[in-house]
This record gives sequence, structure tokens and C-alpha cells, in this order.
Amino acid sequence: MNRRKFISRTVAAGAAAPFVPLAPAAKRGGPGFHLGAITYNTLKNFDVETIIRTLEKAGFEAVELRTGHKHGVEPSISQDERARVKRLFEQSKIRLVSYGTTCRFQSPDAAERNKQLEIARQFVDLAHDTGALGIKIQPMGFPEGVPRETTIQTFGAALHELGDYGAGKGVEIWMEVHGRGTSDPPVAAAIVKAAAHRNVGVCWNSNDTDVTNGSVKASFELLKPWIKSVHINELADTRYPWRELFTLLKEARYDRYTFAEVAESPEPDRFLRWYRALWTELNRSCG
Repeated sequence: MNRRKFISRTVAAGAAAPFVPLAPAAKRGGPGFHLGAITYNTLKNFDVETIIRTLEKAGFEAVELRTGHKHGVEPSISQDERARVKRLFEQSKIRLVSYGTTCRFQSPDAAERNKQLEIARQFVDLAHDTGALGIKIQPMGFPEGVPRETTIQTFGAALHELGDYGAGKGVEIWMEVHGRGTSDPPVAAAIVKAAAHRNVGVCWNSNDTDVTNGSVKASFELLKPWIKSVHINELADTRYPWRELFTLLKEARYDRYTFAEVAESPEPDRFLRWYRALWTELNRSCG
């Protein structure tokens, strides 16, 4: 079977799945979806206490902690430190929703995929211990010399295995729509369909590859059954149809978080307040 037929058949099967409304998040901001931030890049040099204080001041509601940043909340921390992190967020207005890992399962080397799975399982344990809802997995394109259909299946199999482990811990697995080739929505849909696990979803990443003739509707409808998290970026960039995306999220009754993944700013407090204001106006204009 050639690549086009394989992806078309796989996606067609997935697209037939009914949309299941997402599990409710903490309704601190009322109905609809909410605004969070990723520590990449505006918050990457802040510790946990500063992240919480900065986001509270700017009117944000949640955070995704990206691995490798100053906050230091990694699988290597002790149980006492995990309890401290959980307590800090529970006593704040900011919800710790997810961990942004760089775990990737596209390698043709089974040993490397198992290594990545072990790291991902450690992040699942961390999420469980600190009260987070999910972890994000990050594809990074296709290896050379390997049929794409093979990579889609091996990636999906690893996601299925991780989905099982996460389900046992009450932690969801979100595959970011990311990477050269793997950020193509039909390919992302084929991978998550190959995973075939209720505990595995996707993280919409607001990529240029979402857009066809100025619209993201076709890509959104394709991935909608699996959307569990949403990354947004430069809302002032008019090349991306933000108003349409927000409208589609509302129509889908998406009730989780849109996470700001934005460039570093020398004035993070001011920038985040500006971002919150623009996000709020976009929300209003979408009904």
C-alpha cells in the first residue's frame, strides 16, 4: 500500500470516531476554555514560586512545565520535593496541568524507543505525584530510509504502551502536532489512530501546516476527536486565523486550556498582561 492510501485509510477510520467532550478542567474562570502558559520561553528562567506569582499577576490560570528549565521540576526530584510542588500549586490560583517532555518515538531502533518510553514513564510518575493532568510527547519528523507507514505504526505502538501506563496513574498522554512531516495534520491523525488508546490524545500546536486557503477548519475537524490540549503562540500574527480557531474550540465545547507558547520577553509581566488582554478580546469576538 502506498503512503497516500495508507494515511487516507488510517485517517478515515479515525475521523469516523464520534467527538467526545473533554473532561472538565478546574472551572476557576467560568465556562469555556482557559488561558495558561508554557514555560517555553517567557518563563524559562523562573523558579516555581516566580512562575506562580507572575502568572497570577497577569491573570493566567494554568501552566505547562517544559523540561530543562530553571523551575527544575523533573523526574529526578525527591518525593518530598514533589509534595512541595503539588502544595505550592494547590495553594495558588495557578493549576499545574502538564509537563512538556521531549520524548520521541520515531526512532527505528527499538532500544532507543524503549529508552524514550522509560523517560516518559518517569514523567507520568512525576505528573501523578504533583497533581498534573497529562504529559506531552514531542514527535520530531521521520527517520531517513524508513517507510513512513512503518514509523507511524511504531510510534503509535509506543504511544499505546505509554497510554496504558498513564491510565494506571490517572495521567493522560498528549502527542504534540510537531516536527517536519509529523506536524502535517493527516499524519498526526494517522499516528494517534495507530495508537488506538482512549488515554492518548493530541496537543494542537497552531502550526502553519494547519492552514489551508486561510482556514484551519479542515485540520481541526480531522484532529478534533483527539484534542486534549492546545498550544497557541503569537496572537498578533494575522497570518494565522486565531478567531476561527477560537470559534472552532467553542463550537467543540473545548473546556480546557490554551497555553501560550511565546518568545522570551525582557518585560514578562507587561507582555503577559498584554497577551491576556488580546486573548480575552479574541474570546469575546467569538461569542
